[in-house]
Amino acid sequence: MSKKKAFALRLNEDMLKAIEKWAGDEFRSVNGQIEWMLMRSLKEAKRDPKKKNDPS
Repeated sequence: MSKKKAFALRLNEDMLKAIEKWAGDEFRSVNGQIEWMLMRSLKEAKRDPKKKNDPS
């Protein structure tokens, strides 16, 4: 598993409330929901991180 790094993220209150609601609906933590959203966006843009053993 890759190493995780912590950093501060500032969101407006309405956006955070919407993410909290979505996370609850999906039985995820807010952090897990944000990670999932970011990974989905990266995959859609074909910019997802590749595994170290992945030749592509």
